[in-house]
Amino acid sequence: MTESRDALWAAGYDESVEVNQRALIDKVLARYSGEFTVFRELLQNGDDAQATRVEIHFQTAGATQALPDLKTALCSQWVFKNNGQAFRKEDWDRLKKIAEGNPQEDKIGAFGVGFYSLFSVTDDPLVKSGDQWMGFYWKDSKDQLFARRGTLPPSEEDPSRIWTSFEMPLRQPIPMPVAFDFTRFLASSITFMTHLAEVSVYFDDKRLVRLKKETGIPKALAVPKGLQSRSGLGMMQVTGVNSTSLRIQADTMRCVYSSGSERPKPTVVKQTKPSSAPLLGFSWFSSFGATTPQRATTPLPPAPEEVVDPLTINETSVSLSIYSAQVDVRLDKQLAAELHRSTKKNPPTKVKYELIYTAKDEYDASKKEDEQQTFATGSIFQGLRADIEGTGSARVFIGHATGQTTGLGGHMASRFIPTVERESIDLMDRNVAMWNKELLWVGGFLARTAYERELADVNELWNGAIQPGSPSSKDSDIRSWLQGRALHALKFFTFHQSTPSMDVSALLEAAFFSCAPDLPLISTNGVGPASTVRLPDPAFAFLKELRVIPDDVVASAPTMVQTLKSRGLVKPIVFQDVLSELRSHPLAEADMVACLNWWIKMQSTTSPDRQHQLLSIRAELLSAAVLILGTPGSTEERIIQLGGIKTFMNPRSLIPLDGPLPNDLLPVSISKQLPIASIAAAFPWTELSIVEWLRYVCGPLVTGPTCPVNFNLKLSAPWAERIIMIITAAWPSLSNDHKSQIVAVLKDVPCIPTSGGLKVPPEAYFLQADLFHSLPVVMFPSGTPIKTAQEKVLQALGVRKHVDLQVVFDRMVKTNEWSIFELTKYLVDVKSSLTAAEWSKLTMTAAFLKEVQPGDGDQKKKQYLAKQLYEPVDILRQLGLPIIDWGEHKWRASSDQAKLLFDLGLIRFPPLKQLISLCASPDAKIRPIALKYLLDNMGTRYTDYSPADFYEIPYLPALKDGAPVMGTPKDVFSTPDWTVFGFQTFAPQAQPDAALKLKIQQHPPTSQLVQRLRATPPKDELEARKWFTVLATRIPDFSSTQLGQLSQLPMVPVRASDSDAVRWLPPTQCFFASKENTKFHSKLFVFVDFGTAANGFLSACGTKSSPSIEEVSLMLLSNPHRFYELSDGPNNFLAELRNIAINHRQISSATLAKLRKAPILLGTLRQGSADLDEEEKDLKYDLKRPDEIVLVDDTNALQYFGDYLFTAPQEDILEEFYERLGSRRLSSLVKEEYKTTAEIKDSRTAADIRALILERLPLFLHEHTHARTRVSFNWLNSDAHFIVTTFGKLSVTKTLNFGDIRKSRTQEASAVAKRVGAGPIHLWLAGNTIVDLYEVATSLNRLLFDSPKTNDALLFMTILSTDLKALKRRGYNVDRILRQQNALRQAALEEARQNNAQLMSKPPPPMPKTTTTDLAPPSLEKSPHPETAPVSPPEPKPRPPSMMGSFQQLKRKLNLHSEKSGSSAPEAESAPSAPGPSKVSGPKAPTKAVTPLSHISSNIDMAIQACRPESGNLLRNREEMQQVQESLNEGYCDISGRAGDLKVVGEIGGVKVYVSQEVPEPHKLIPTKYDAVGRFVPMMTVLAQVYNLPLTSLHIFYDLDGGLIAFNRGGSIFFNLRYYEAWHDADVKAGRLQGAYISWYFTLAHEVAHNLVHPHNSEHEFYFSAIAEKHFMRFATSIS
Repeated sequence: MTESRDALWAAGYDESVEVNQRALIDKVLARYSGEFTVFRELLQNGDDAQATRVEIHFQTAGATQALPDLKTALCSQWVFKNNGQAFRKEDWDRLKKIAEGNPQEDKIGAFGVGFYSLFSVTDDPLVKSGDQWMGFYWKDSKDQLFARRGTLPPSEEDPSRIWTSFEMPLRQPIPMPVAFDFTRFLASSITFMTHLAEVSVYFDDKRLVRLKKETGIPKALAVPKGLQSRSGLGMMQVTGVNSTSLRIQADTMRCVYSSGSERPKPTVVKQTKPSSAPLLGFSWFSSFGATTPQRATTPLPPAPEEVVDPLTINETSVSLSIYSAQVDVRLDKQLAAELHRSTKKNPPTKVKYELIYTAKDEYDASKKEDEQQTFATGSIFQGLRADIEGTGSARVFIGHATGQTTGLGGHMASRFIPTVERESIDLMDRNVAMWNKELLWVGGFLARTAYERELADVNELWNGAIQPGSPSSKDSDIRSWLQGRALHALKFFTFHQSTPSMDVSALLEAAFFSCAPDLPLISTNGVGPASTVRLPDPAFAFLKELRVIPDDVVASAPTMVQTLKSRGLVKPIVFQDVLSELRSHPLAEADMVACLNWWIKMQSTTSPDRQHQLLSIRAELLSAAVLILGTPGSTEERIIQLGGIKTFMNPRSLIPLDGPLPNDLLPVSISKQLPIASIAAAFPWTELSIVEWLRYVCGPLVTGPTCPVNFNLKLSAPWAERIIMIITAAWPSLSNDHKSQIVAVLKDVPCIPTSGGLKVPPEAYFLQADLFHSLPVVMFPSGTPIKTAQEKVLQALGVRKHVDLQVVFDRMVKTNEWSIFELTKYLVDVKSSLTAAEWSKLTMTAAFLKEVQPGDGDQKKKQYLAKQLYEPVDILRQLGLPIIDWGEHKWRASSDQAKLLFDLGLIRFPPLKQLISLCASPDAKIRPIALKYLLDNMGTRYTDYSPADFYEIPYLPALKDGAPVMGTPKDVFSTPDWTVFGFQTFAPQAQPDAALKLKIQQHPPTSQLVQRLRATPPKDELEARKWFTVLATRIPDFSSTQLGQLSQLPMVPVRASDSDAVRWLPPTQCFFASKENTKFHSKLFVFVDFGTAANGFLSACGTKSSPSIEEVSLMLLSNPHRFYELSDGPNNFLAELRNIAINHRQISSATLAKLRKAPILLGTLRQGSADLDEEEKDLKYDLKRPDEIVLVDDTNALQYFGDYLFTAPQEDILEEFYERLGSRRLSSLVKEEYKTTAEIKDSRTAADIRALILERLPLFLHEHTHARTRVSFNWLNSDAHFIVTTFGKLSVTKTLNFGDIRKSRTQEASAVAKRVGAGPIHLWLAGNTIVDLYEVATSLNRLLFDSPKTNDALLFMTILSTDLKALKRRGYNVDRILRQQNALRQAALEEARQNNAQLMSKPPPPMPKTTTTDLAPPSLEKSPHPETAPVSPPEPKPRPPSMMGSFQQLKRKLNLHSEKSGSSAPEAESAPSAPGPSKVSGPKAPTKAVTPLSHISSNIDMAIQACRPESGNLLRNREEMQQVQESLNEGYCDISGRAGDLKVVGEIGGVKVYVSQEVPEPHKLIPTKYDAVGRFVPMMTVLAQVYNLPLTSLHIFYDLDGGLIAFNRGGSIFFNLRYYEAWHDADVKAGRLQGAYISWYFTLAHEVAHNLVHPHNSEHEFYFSAIAEKHFMRFATSIS
């Protein structure tokens, strides 16, 4: 490709690229959307040329003396002059080059298109500079621009040479730009010009405007501390900040104002002076009060407008402050190069950034001046005023104003890199954007500096002018002025969204806030860091000294305040702020009330789950809060620490306010202003109760010696009376607890006024109790009689109504004047008047005697408490308990005296613990009485009885080994069976339910039984029988873990047959003896029999009736030779091996692996001379490893090599087991080599043998049911697949190669069969001898079957050598088979013939002669002839390659590549069909016509209609095999592909489910596979609808192995559930249905095609494809 391009390039020629310069310039100018573009560019060029003066001339065609109307006068030429440097050569050269900007880094121009803005108004500009000129013109008025250059004539005066002029003859005359707007533009543009200081505008010869700029001396400003002066990327470093004053003066003709855009005038309503003139036109004036009629007044003419000369000069000026930052620039080389590429100049190393800041005073003056402006247009300096309201008038200047707004209040200027049209900042180019963003960071830094300088000035003035805490109006005015100045700064530096790029203001704002962590901010207390200033909150009005943002600032600068909040610079007032102020000074009463109300509100609004967090905060609040009451410095001043407050007063309280109050009480003046209901919830204060107040009143602070007497309760009877009255008034509402506390407080205080003075309550008496007229009786000083309420209170306080009982005791008890009976009688009488204290004292008085018991002697009578004695009843006396002495009086438990004693504690029955002690008493007489008492009263008095409480006390009568003992609850059991274990059992009692009442455990805990068996197992078989019989009753009580432990415990005593010694074995090592137990097993395993019940326990512990196959196998592995010896000969040993072989599935994989490597198999070796017959030779038996034994599957080879090989027993079961363990077949070890002589051509013997074999082979295969054939009969029936040849002589050399054995033997043979790979089967016959049909059968069996049996050869030989009649006599159904075979063959041929005839009956429409397409199916001519002979049951085969190819084509249409489908699992090869005569699908005659689609469609419908439901519940294999054998071809997917029967097990969703005979427990299939079938049936339903099939024609079957996916049995279609589960069920369950639908869609199409064509040939493939294609669209719609 490269060489071709180079060759083309070398043969070509060059042409120039032409540029339409006019179109190019027009397109460039189209991007300049701003007004005054020409002058903006020329002004910038002049400033770059260091011009200080500029003149702009608007010239008309003919100048007049009078000034015309500036709005309509047409100009023919514009002239722009500057007095800057004259053009140099490189300037002239650059002037005529488009897009080549000024390369000097200190110049603004960058793109080289500024000059060409002139072409927006002129076609031929002329430039003069110095002594040179250059003119531009469009040559031939076309699109190419030319420049002509020359030298000015020397005659021109030198003064004109100082000007560089741009003459612009206008393309067509137009008015000059709006004069006032143009002047305002010039005023804004001149502001940031570096050199330009004066601009004059002329209209012809009249100067309309002159603007002069005067710049003050820059004042260096210190950068505020803490500001980060390096930009974010480190490219720019601010080295200094200056503040410069700027004054611009404008001399403007009045005509300029009149030509501008008028500003809207405010609507002024002129107030007319109300007239007092009388009606009807009378005047105010009259002569001496007379009312002379006057004529109506004539309206005055309007005042003449003042004539103003439009040429009059109006002088105005403006003063500005410009903050400028000096910036050092450091760029890496790569970025500098990129910027040079973009701007065509090196980036500057130093940059200046300027900001116009208008302070509040200047801003207010400017607005005032503007409002007073008489001109409708306003001030020409309006564009320079600060944009406080964020209207977007503040612009970014790049030499001059651009369209980009700053977003804050002032203009900004710097060396930004603009877009080409210079209307905005370029933030799109990555490198240019980095430069501009860094510059914007400098802008944010400069804005922050200006802001902090302004706030620093405000702070200085505030600190110098305002005195802290000064409330004067002067200070208030200064405060307001300074806050207004700070507010102005805040609004000035509020960042609004900039346009057109909002990134500009965002970057400025980010730099403004990021260059320092904190920000100075105005507050109610001056200027401070924003971190110390809080947002205002009316709830915290009590915080006078906290810095808070003034409300005016919040209202007037909401955007800035919100920004500060969002950036986290200003936060709301927090609790720490409250604490700080509270700790700094005490609060006055009003402020403290506000503070407490704030806290109450906060506590009430806090969620309950956070209330606990307020506790620590409240503690800090109260600790810091200090209240000041009274006038500071006076004697009334009080300082109260709120942390010491504990109580508050309820205004409705009865406590007198004029009396003494606790010091920890919240002042009432405070509490009355708070919500009483919330105080207790919000603070740790409690309402001052009567109790607390009384404690205080009775305390030393009030009753001390230095306290006033009038409030001393111990000294002032009136005060005592007043207190009693207060208590009486409150008594009904007091709780019992409070009443008790009041009684306790006043108990020892002499507070009761009595006739004997103030007394403590217990020493005072009511009047009615004064029996001896000498007791102190209650008397109030005021003489007020004692009423019921007072009496009730006084009685509660302890004032007595009767004489003390001690007197009674002294006179009656101590003097022994009264008996117990008489004492209790008196106490009953006075009980109602006894106080609680007196009653308590009575219960603790030892005043009662006990009965004298026999044996007590004459000892002195001792007095007891009532609760130490028992009531006098006989049963308690029998128990030996202390009884109260009741004398000779009859005891009545229901009498008042008895009840009094019971109330005093007299015991009516012994406590349970004491009664249990009596049951365990050493006194044998008391024990049964106590036990009987316990049993009799168990349900009434001792319901809480629990033996666990007395686990270690021996109070239960028991038997152990037949002897009576006393046992504890843990050792005694109620069931007597446990005696055999040596446990204690409960002794029988008179009460049959005694054990139940005493809650005695029936059985020992199972854990204890396990421990007993572990510690002491039964000593002999007899004891074991008893033990295990008892334990059998407890089997359900043992846990699985415990049974597992018992299974491993050596607890079963057994005796060896030759010894009396006892040994103990675990239950798992024992087996139950029975008649079935062989004598042989008894030599290997231990068998026991302890009786039916005992054996049940051992069975639960793991003892089995017989050893498992696993155990027998392990026993064999442990010592194979001993196992063999004990078996008493090979027959018994083989019987065991046979049992193991039959049940080999029960052997674990680990054990099987061991069996494969151990010498555990019995092999036979023939011994004897070679001359002996086989029967005469001796057999040597020995145990060998599986790989040392061979399986005899070649008797001929066995005759040759049997003397060298150990062979396996010739039993199917044992041979299969030997082979599973690793034994090899003899045929695989013997290699045969055949030698022949010359072939005998056209041998009759060969033809006869071949015909005989093909005739009799179906009969043999019909009887041969235990193995499948390698090839089918149909395949073998082909001439090319089965070839019989006769040779003169045959010899066979057999070579054995097994281990170290290398043997060879050669002998002649009459017949041998061989096959190479998948080729044909060759049968070679010897012509020199009679053919031995046994050799024929043996040779063919080795090729027909994988594992041929000797009996198979004999059977086949018999069928070959016996005539049909003899076979018939022996039971072979020869006639039926042959007749049925012939009938079915003829029916199949006739059906195929009719189908083909129908296909050909309807000719298609005429086709062009060039059409040569063959009749469908397309490949019938090339397909082999179908088979006609009976067939054997075939192996499940894969679909033929042609069918699979068609299937894959359809799958490719669906973009599928890996779906599984088909009627059988893939296998290694597919047998082709054998040739033979047939009328079903033989070769068709070629035809030029194409079969009509209608014919094909009708055949498809026929196939669909042929599907039918299966009516049988059992599909028998042999019957179906007969049908297939006689009538069906090899490829047909039928039940013949299976080895077993199918049986119906249920129906789900209208679909029958069948199961194969090898599936265990078929009745469990439906429950086990219900979910999978439930997902499969809906899919089958959809597919049945797609094909218009009845759902009943579809069935499900399940087997365990094999490759059959689906089959068609006489029109009934069966799907294999096993393949659905393996391939699709997981996806269907997950909702991925498409793959499953597609797979079974094609499977169903394949099976339906079998209704038309039985074999798997090209015709079947054709109809399979046609059926699938016909229904494909409906299928796609169904699954979409």
